[in-house]
Amino acid sequence: MQCCPHTVEIQERNADMHKDKLIQEATSKQLKDKLEEQQATIEEVEQRCKKLEKPVEHHENSITLQWNKVNNNISFVLQFNGTETNISVPDEDGPVTHTVSSLTAGTQYTFTLYSVFENVRSSGVSITAATAPPNADSFRPVEHHENSITLQWNKVNNNISFILQFNGTETNISVPDEDGPVTHTVSSLTAGTKYTFTLYSVFENVRSSGVSITAVTETHLECLLKDLGLQQYHTKKLSLSKILEIDKMTITDEAAKSNSDFPWYFLKKLMMVNVAARNMTCTSDCESDDESGNEEDSDSLNTDDMPNPLDIITALFLCSDGFVQQEMVLKMSTCQFSVPLLLPNCDTNQCTLMLWAMRDIVKKYRPQSLSESKGFIEDRIVLSELPMISFVRLGECSSSKSEILNKLLSNSQQYHDTFVHRNMECGDSPRTMSNGLTEITWYLPCGNTNIDIFSQPVAVANLRGDIASFETQYSFLCRTSAAVFVFFDQLDSECSVLTKQHHKAQIFLVGNGESNRCTLEALNEVETKLGLTKNNIIIRKKQKNDAEFVKKLRQKVRNVIKKSKNMTIEQMADIAHELGILVDEDSPECQSAKKNAEAITAEIQDILKYKDDHLPRQGEIWKELTCLEKEEFRLRKVGSGNIEDYKSQLQEDRKELRKKQNSYDMSTAMTCFINAISSPGTERFYFLKWMRMNLDNMSRIKLSELQEKYKEKCKNSENKEEIKEIDRQISNSSLGTEHFFREMGQIYEASLSLPQQIHHLLLDGFPLELVDGDASNIPLRWVSDVLSQLSDLVSPNRKILVVTVLGVQSTGKSTLLNTMFGVQFAVSSGRCTRGAFMLLIKINEDMKKVLNCDFMVIIDTEGLKSPELAQLDNSHEHDNELATLVIGLSDVTIVNIAMENSTEMKDILQIVVHAFLRMKEVGKKPKCVFVHQNVSDVSAHEKNYRKLLLEQLNEMTQAAARMEKKEENKSFTDVMEYSPDTGNWYIPGLWNGNPPMAPVNAGYSEAVYKLKKNIIQLLGNCESSANDVMEFKVWVRSLWTAVKHENFIFSFRNSLVADAYMRLCTEFNKWEWEFRKEMYTWVTNAETRISNFGTIAAKSESSDMREFLTSLKSEASTVLSTWETELLEKLTQYFKQTEGHVYLVEGYKEEFSNSVKSLRREMERSVFNQLTAAAENREGMAEIDKIKENHAQEIEKAVHVLIDTCRKKKAQMKDEELDKEFDKMWNETLKKLSFSKQKTTNVFTSVSHYLRMNLSHRGSYACELLSQKSLQDCGKEPFKYTPEGFFKKFKHGIWNLFRKEDYKIAAQKQADSIIDVCTQFVREKVKKKSNYSETYIQEILHIIDEKLQKNKDVNNDTEFEVSLKQHICGFAARDFQKMHEDFIQENDPYRCLMKNKEKFHDDFIDVFHERDQCQKKAEEFTNKCLKPAVEDFVDRSLGPNIIDEMLTCEQFSTRMSFQYSVLLDLLSKDDFKNYVRYIDSYEKYVKTWIYNKIVEHFSTVSKTSEFEDRHLNSCIKSINDAINKAKNEKSDELKTFIEDICKELGDKLVISQDALGAFMILNNAVKEQFADWLTVSVNEMAQDLRKEFENVNIERKLQYLHVQPQNELFNKLIGCGKQCPFCKAPCEAGGGAHTEHFASMHRPEGLGRYKWDTTEKLVTDICSSSVISDNHFRCSATNYEWHPYKNYKDIFPDWKIPPDVSLEASDYWKFIMASDYWKYVIAKYNKDFAKEYNAEPADIPETWNVITKEQAENSLKKSFNIK
Repeated sequence: MQCCPHTVEIQERNADMHKDKLIQEATSKQLKDKLEEQQATIEEVEQRCKKLEKPVEHHENSITLQWNKVNNNISFVLQFNGTETNISVPDEDGPVTHTVSSLTAGTQYTFTLYSVFENVRSSGVSITAATAPPNADSFRPVEHHENSITLQWNKVNNNISFILQFNGTETNISVPDEDGPVTHTVSSLTAGTKYTFTLYSVFENVRSSGVSITAVTETHLECLLKDLGLQQYHTKKLSLSKILEIDKMTITDEAAKSNSDFPWYFLKKLMMVNVAARNMTCTSDCESDDESGNEEDSDSLNTDDMPNPLDIITALFLCSDGFVQQEMVLKMSTCQFSVPLLLPNCDTNQCTLMLWAMRDIVKKYRPQSLSESKGFIEDRIVLSELPMISFVRLGECSSSKSEILNKLLSNSQQYHDTFVHRNMECGDSPRTMSNGLTEITWYLPCGNTNIDIFSQPVAVANLRGDIASFETQYSFLCRTSAAVFVFFDQLDSECSVLTKQHHKAQIFLVGNGESNRCTLEALNEVETKLGLTKNNIIIRKKQKNDAEFVKKLRQKVRNVIKKSKNMTIEQMADIAHELGILVDEDSPECQSAKKNAEAITAEIQDILKYKDDHLPRQGEIWKELTCLEKEEFRLRKVGSGNIEDYKSQLQEDRKELRKKQNSYDMSTAMTCFINAISSPGTERFYFLKWMRMNLDNMSRIKLSELQEKYKEKCKNSENKEEIKEIDRQISNSSLGTEHFFREMGQIYEASLSLPQQIHHLLLDGFPLELVDGDASNIPLRWVSDVLSQLSDLVSPNRKILVVTVLGVQSTGKSTLLNTMFGVQFAVSSGRCTRGAFMLLIKINEDMKKVLNCDFMVIIDTEGLKSPELAQLDNSHEHDNELATLVIGLSDVTIVNIAMENSTEMKDILQIVVHAFLRMKEVGKKPKCVFVHQNVSDVSAHEKNYRKLLLEQLNEMTQAAARMEKKEENKSFTDVMEYSPDTGNWYIPGLWNGNPPMAPVNAGYSEAVYKLKKNIIQLLGNCESSANDVMEFKVWVRSLWTAVKHENFIFSFRNSLVADAYMRLCTEFNKWEWEFRKEMYTWVTNAETRISNFGTIAAKSESSDMREFLTSLKSEASTVLSTWETELLEKLTQYFKQTEGHVYLVEGYKEEFSNSVKSLRREMERSVFNQLTAAAENREGMAEIDKIKENHAQEIEKAVHVLIDTCRKKKAQMKDEELDKEFDKMWNETLKKLSFSKQKTTNVFTSVSHYLRMNLSHRGSYACELLSQKSLQDCGKEPFKYTPEGFFKKFKHGIWNLFRKEDYKIAAQKQADSIIDVCTQFVREKVKKKSNYSETYIQEILHIIDEKLQKNKDVNNDTEFEVSLKQHICGFAARDFQKMHEDFIQENDPYRCLMKNKEKFHDDFIDVFHERDQCQKKAEEFTNKCLKPAVEDFVDRSLGPNIIDEMLTCEQFSTRMSFQYSVLLDLLSKDDFKNYVRYIDSYEKYVKTWIYNKIVEHFSTVSKTSEFEDRHLNSCIKSINDAINKAKNEKSDELKTFIEDICKELGDKLVISQDALGAFMILNNAVKEQFADWLTVSVNEMAQDLRKEFENVNIERKLQYLHVQPQNELFNKLIGCGKQCPFCKAPCEAGGGAHTEHFASMHRPEGLGRYKWDTTEKLVTDICSSSVISDNHFRCSATNYEWHPYKNYKDIFPDWKIPPDVSLEASDYWKFIMASDYWKYVIAKYNKDFAKEYNAEPADIPETWNVITKEQAENSLKKSFNIK
């Protein structure tokens, strides 16, 4: 049976479904099985993952996790902080590791790990883990102690604790609650041990990576040093430069406040050799303030807290370098303190023999064997063979061994604590570091049996501490001493320390009989063991007092001394080495230096021969050079010869000597010396010290003999030649390091080769020889360049202050300085200071602000009027030179005088006062302190001392003032600030008792300390600023150069003074120009107001010109007075400055003040004249303007009538008809007008009147001369003066001595110069085209009188003056007459009317045709009225602008700069004719030069356009403002509108009344339209004017300026116009009222037309050389009598002509006169000048012919102080 298709389809579908179901069931079962398998796997993984208990690594920013993997099919997901990370399974076996990074340090995190299989996760396992915390910051040790170290670090946060790990132990440290760093002290450490500490931060038991540091515990010594504030100096030792620094402690008297103050307190006192240095006083809190407190408790407390003086001394020695140790030992020895022989180190238990430290001690004594002969022994103590007696103690000792020793060494008259002992202040404080210290002192006899304790010298040593603890020291003493005294209270019979020593010394046992522990049995046993006799046993019995005991001890010592074998300290070094004791001299630097020094000094046998062979450049050659150098400046032996030839020969001789110096090869000794001082580090200082000591040792013996011989011979003044010979031998026998440095200086002077180390030596406190005392000279180049290098080393602008001491020889000057500043100037009795030495001391930071300086320079000088020089011819000269130099260099001078010797006091006061007077006159203001030494009882004589001293000072001041020709100085207080009450210091004697055993007087040290404080206070109060090193160098150079001249004051030149003067002149010139410029502006405005007076532009209410003029003059006076006051105030403020060395030019203050007043008078006269002239011109114009106005009005009326007539005509009129009608009307109207001819003034009559008035004071002869010639006939021909009348006044014989031609030329030159100035004045007035004013001729006559007054060198007679004035007034009157007539003609009313006819005609046509005139009239008003006014304003304003601009150029800043620039320009152009014009027509040449410079400057600079544009814009703005303001007025009338504009511009512009009147006629313009067109026209005018200005060159512009820049600059820079009376060099002094003229550079007199009478040859002498020669001159001022050049001031008192500042100063003029270029040998200009001056060529000195152009230029720079 067949089914239907539908059924079949259903069946098939069901079958398929069934099939799918079966398949699905099968798959589901399979999946289920698989899932079960997966679940089993995941459970297994979870079980394994639970083993992830904690991370395996913690870091600050990461954590590393680890777990076991199940198989390679299962991956993982790590979840933390909301993020998930898929982690695949690594291929290799083993656990899975994963690092989680970018975490935050010190933070706890939760991590969850899921296993993943076929995207199915396990339930996950979680753990917490923390990142490692950060390490602590700033982990460092903050305190080191002997047994502990304190560590410090910054805490991280309050949740993080720490673990400190060291030495294998760990310490947990919790975090403190408070803020701030964490501090932890690690204790129970070992002293002097290095430890490593590691600090871990801990967070949640997780440690940081840890940070480690190392730290060292202090040693016992370091701990003790720290308590004294010296720990930093344990490794880096104290240096001399450090302890000599001037700091606040230097001038404070406060006692020590803490233990750390004590060492500095001790050092401060010790450096000033104060015997109280070991006395410790304290104001610390440990002292009880309760007065009622228990005294005993307080005392014991203080003593325990305060250090023992011996500890302080030991500490300082341990912390100091060898040079400080040496200085301390020297000062301690001077104070008669014991000094260290063996210095212990409590850390190393080693001691050091202080051989080097004692090397510098030199002792002088007289054993009784020399008492009869008065001889003495002076030797270095370490080289002296002396017996040494040592004192030690065994065990405890009830009596003070040191105190007994002090009594042993002190005589009955005076007790002194040589050794510190328990009964001294702080002597009983426990010793912490000085046990084991062995001290030494020396007893030295004076040769007096009543005083001497021991007849022979003896060394006494004292060991601190028990010998049982210090066996090495005891052993050393036993082997080096003649005897050892052992003090004890208890003696052990065994006593191995005594018995086991190898004794070379006698042993004396000193027992205490009062002690119960000292048994006779034990004593006998030890005595037997040591082999002693009863003589060696000293038992102090109960009943025996100290005096008897000491007496017995002394006897024992005397007995030992008699039999002892002596040993030097130097020899003890060998024993020290054997015993393992260190020797301070064993350092490599010291030994190397010693070897180098001995290599030099070992060669010295005969000092004189050695100096000749090895130091050949000094000695006689250097002395000859010195003499030549001084002769070049003093010219004493020139005689009547040619000065310049003589100077030339001297220079040649000097060159020959330098050549001779250069011919010597460098000696081996000098090579070694230079190499040695070039050594690095301290070696060079050791070397210099060895050299000094070795050389002193050599020369001491010889010098001592000679000094004694010298003293004997000086007692008899007849032995002059013998004294000279001995003095020469003393000089020859003296050999020190200064001689080697002197040789270096001469090598440098001759060849310019400078070792680099010299300035380092100076900086480190080594004295530099400033003045060579043997040759009495300064090697300037050497000293200058050393100072220059020092300046480079310390950086620029480091300031210095200078302290100097002056006084008679052997009055303790060097000792005073050494005591005051702790320095080391030589004070050996065998070798007194010769010359001057300078030494540098640093200023500590805390004092730099107080003193305003960085260094102090101390200068020590040889004695003035010293015995060595008193018998020699040049002693006074030598002393004056030295005193002047050092006082000139000083800020404070200490004058050391002895009141007991009146004659000696007078001598030194004369020299000192003379030097102070010189300094006052050259602007230097040193302060002065008089020190009276050896004054024991001041109170009894103080008033007498002061009165006597002041009398002597006043007497010496008057004497010095007479010598220096400065007799206005009557008393010492005129010279400098001085008060007898505060300017005197009284200092007791140095020694307290009889040397050599006398200590320093405590009063001496205290008095010197007070003096030091006063000096520092004086320096701090210095008004002037300190010099820097380079300025100090300048002072040295300039002072010494001036000193070499006989006349110091007139010879002194200093670049610092010149700089200060230049700055003052520059400032004053600025102020002066500001004043002048202000007055120019004021006068310009005033002239504008006068010109507008009586016009519509006038603002003045006054109608009377005279009244208006009076008010203007009153106003001018007020402005002038205001400016005068302002300038004087500026001057006052300028001199109040502390910078810029203003104090050096304070002497010029009055001159510049007078210049201000003079300037005001000059300006007032000039202003009043200009106002008067302007008023006269305006008055003259007012009348003419009125006539012109009336005429214009008549014409205007006639034109209006004509217009009305023409308009009434019926027919239209053509222009030709109108023209005819206008001409007809014009002619008819002119006939009606009256044109009276303007009256002209006869200018000649006016001029003649003023000329006669001017000459009336000349008497009837002048009137007679005036009558002889009509003024109209004068001035037509060039002026030629024929002085026949003048010649008749002189006798024929006298006149033959003088050249008529020379006088005629001089008078003619003067006349030509005056005529030039007056001609220029006339031209300027004529150029203005104004009317003549009588003020013009008054001004001309004033100019002539002023010029004649300034140049009195030409003896002008009445005839000359009259003829000159007639000539000038003649041509001036002629020019003024023409100017006046031209003015009258130009302003003739008829002419003016005819000039405007065409304009009237045009306006008539316009009005008739009723045309709009607004634009045309606006253009007319702009072009005819405003434009000329604006042009005039610009011309009036431009001059001051040009001057302002030129003054910014260096060459126009001061007169000196100007002179330098002119001369330099002459040199560069090298044109002979220019030189002639410059010399013969100076003013004319200079004016032209200035003009050319202006043209040159403004041809390249567009400044004029800027200036013109500025003034043009100013005018346009004013005009537009005026238009706008006038537009807003109510009136609509054009006339009112124009009047308002003119009135608004009345203070600025002068609008022509002619043009304005013509503009207003027939003007029918409407106000509003006219105003608009006017604005347009004004702007067009501005554009046109700009173009016009651009097209005009500077030369043309200068012609039209009202203020002529070249003339103003000339007047400003020419100064007073005076010229040197000898060579005609122009004066350069600043200000207009200076009383003394000077020129920086003088010329050979031949350039001033001087020639020799006999040969007709041009003179080569230069007046700056002549004034110091014995030559004579004559001129009209001397009535043609011969007069000495040296006394030129008698004739020309207002001129200062100092000698050449250097021998090359006039090279410029020598070059000009001697040669063209340096290539030429033949003198070119010499012949040219001879031909020009109608003379024979000069005899040119040889040295002139080799001067090059470059040298000439350099001489210019030197002379004008151009850097």
